[in-house]
Amino acid sequence: MDTSAPPDRETSCGAAAPILTEMLWPGVNSQEWDDFVTLSSQGSVFCRSWWLNAVAPGRHAVLVLRNDGRIVAGMPLTWTGPKPFETICMPLLTQTLGVLLEPPRSPIYARNLANEMEMMERLIEALPPFRELTIQCNYRFMNWLPFYWAEFSQTTRYTYVLHDLTNLDAVFAAFAHAKRKNIRKAERVVSVHRDLSCDEFYDNHVLTLRKQGEKIAYDHALFKRIYEAAYQNNSGRSWYAIDADRNIHAAIFVIWDPKSAYYLISSIDPDFRNSGAATLLIRDCIAHVAGFTSKFDFEGSMIRGVERSFRNLGGIQAPYFRIAKDNRSPWAKLCSKASRLVSQYVRRGREVEE
Repeated sequence: MDTSAPPDRETSCGAAAPILTEMLWPGVNSQEWDDFVTLSSQGSVFCRSWWLNAVAPGRHAVLVLRNDGRIVAGMPLTWTGPKPFETICMPLLTQTLGVLLEPPRSPIYARNLANEMEMMERLIEALPPFRELTIQCNYRFMNWLPFYWAEFSQTTRYTYVLHDLTNLDAVFAAFAHAKRKNIRKAERVVSVHRDLSCDEFYDNHVLTLRKQGEKIAYDHALFKRIYEAAYQNNSGRSWYAIDADRNIHAAIFVIWDPKSAYYLISSIDPDFRNSGAATLLIRDCIAHVAGFTSKFDFEGSMIRGVERSFRNLGGIQAPYFRIAKDNRSPWAKLCSKASRLVSQYVRRGREVEE
């Protein structure tokens, strides 16, 4: 389905070329889009069709730009609510989507940058009308300037990445001494297994969070779609550590594509937090995925303790952008802020009562 197609514009290469915008709906040219995800340095498993179908069924589309028929840029869009695109946001359990660009085609930096700016401006101009928009971009996306010019806001977030899994001895040698000690401790008390079932993994996560007074942030139906799609596409797996009494100390779920693996979910039983099982699972998982992907992304965290843990596993800090815009009226924004404050007040009151 074509959206408005701007007139031909002189490209950075000096020749006029028709640049068309198109909205790819689920099932339309999915393989072509997935091939572009592989081509683009900003493409990740989160942008692939199978992932979008799992996390936002019936609530996603991909805005693409075509130059002479080929995709040269794209932006996956997912939304909440009954109206498409009214509230564009990040789906649960999805680290990044954002802008994907084709690789540079010129040896001249300024020419490539000019083309990049043009593609991004075209994407922004072609965005469907929305009330609110929030996207998170891959850490390989480093230029949000056209969004700034279009009056979007930006917040920098951080992940930690192991960029080269070809030498596992070097990867594990970069673990902090305390992490290596945890692994040795865990090896004495637990054994590592793969493929904890969908229901068992989810129930275990619910249990471990409940022990900490917390509630799970995603529902079973969402996790089941992700779990089944990941296994069907050979793009995800669960690992768990269990002791002689059949107690699960920790479980993790990891997804991947040929570019990178992602530490999607961890479930650590607070009763066995000191066993070191979680670190042992991470080590064994990295050793496994190194056979078919080149990087390991811990998915980062802005929480101080979690950030320190990922840093101590040898990850290199990688900043990425959270870009947003709110087109609501000032009154609607004020009401929304008041509603959030009331919700926070009620939640804190309940916590005090408990």
